[in-house]
Amino acid sequence: MIRTFGESLRLLATRRFGTFWFASLLSNIGTWAQQVAEPWLLLTLGASSFLIGLDSFAMNAPVWLLTLVGGALADRSDRRRVITIFQSIQMLCPTAIVILLMTGGVTPWMIIALSVVVGVTDALSMPSFQSIVPSIVPRAQIGPALALNSTQFNLSRILGPAIAGVLMSSVGVMACFVVSAASYVPFIGVALWILPRRAHEPATAEGRHPLHPFKGIGGILRQPHLCGALLTVLATSVLCAPLITFTPVLVKDVFHGDATHFSTAVASFGIGGLLGAAALLGVPPTVDRRRLGSVFALAFGALLVATALDSWFWALPPLLVLAGASMTISNTATNSLLQATADPHLLGQTVSLYMLALRGGISLGSLLTGATVSLLGIRQALLLNGAAAVVAQLAIARLWLKAPLPEVGAASASRPRA
Repeated sequence: MIRTFGESLRLLATRRFGTFWFASLLSNIGTWAQQVAEPWLLLTLGASSFLIGLDSFAMNAPVWLLTLVGGALADRSDRRRVITIFQSIQMLCPTAIVILLMTGGVTPWMIIALSVVVGVTDALSMPSFQSIVPSIVPRAQIGPALALNSTQFNLSRILGPAIAGVLMSSVGVMACFVVSAASYVPFIGVALWILPRRAHEPATAEGRHPLHPFKGIGGILRQPHLCGALLTVLATSVLCAPLITFTPVLVKDVFHGDATHFSTAVASFGIGGLLGAAALLGVPPTVDRRRLGSVFALAFGALLVATALDSWFWALPPLLVLAGASMTISNTATNSLLQATADPHLLGQTVSLYMLALRGGISLGSLLTGATVSLLGIRQALLLNGAAAVVAQLAIARLWLKAPLPEVGAASASRPRA
């Protein structure tokens, strides 16, 4: 395990992956600072629980309509150009919030409208972003590379909320949006400098690049091991991921906490995610990622039930640490399985289906949970979600774990670069 861990960490010393990793870390720190500040800003503007859920829905719902288009762009276009264009547009959204706060004209509906813009640009660019890692590392190192990428994401989930907590209590909520806007700059610079251009590939006789950009999706969904992975992620996103969206409601309404308590709770989830990603670095490639995905998805559902029943705030951070570890291990394991066993020529479309299950599930779950919170209360809503998640994951696992699993690397190694 120690040897596997050390071999995984050596990826950070490589020029392309290492630079990409650090630029992504800075960008995600800014994103998490905004994601902590935004629901708190909505609460201070008088927004209801439903509007907070609607804001998350607005940010994630475009995935349902556009992520398959984003997958086709990832397979057919220069991925660095796709990322650069849409990330630049996205950078304008926190900039606009800063201007609105300075002029005193900000309203909840303006923030929600800007979240729609973020959602559209994310849906179109995330398949290209997600398929960059497999294009800059050897195929056998996709799993460790994705785990390392998950460590930076979860490290940012710790640092971002911590920075946001300090800024919100000392300077004000506007500073978080300034940090968010600035954090796009290094990542866009790296996308222009380090990511390889994609050469145009004409259609082949074997139809590797079919005329219809979505033609390969049916074949992906007909493979039981890929379909099971996608269903596992979807169930987790719809039923368990709303825990993060409604943490500010839980902290404020149940525990009567302030912004510091909220940032502590979000950072705890990030600590768990970082620990989970680090643990995956020591898992040998021979370990079945399906079992990891199923077991920890089931654990996340059980932890959601425990969180709903918790009545003491200082028990909440440890529960969120365990929940963050469970979600990270489950999602990263299923993602590495998808990317390592998918047809290399359909990698963008495979990733787009993963993003559809992940982000689309979060949008649907946030909207439904927001309505449930308004009707039943935050505790009852989380309890209902957790119980449903346990039942759903048990049902999915019974079918998924019986499906035959192709060997990693069985597909052609002549994958087109990003």
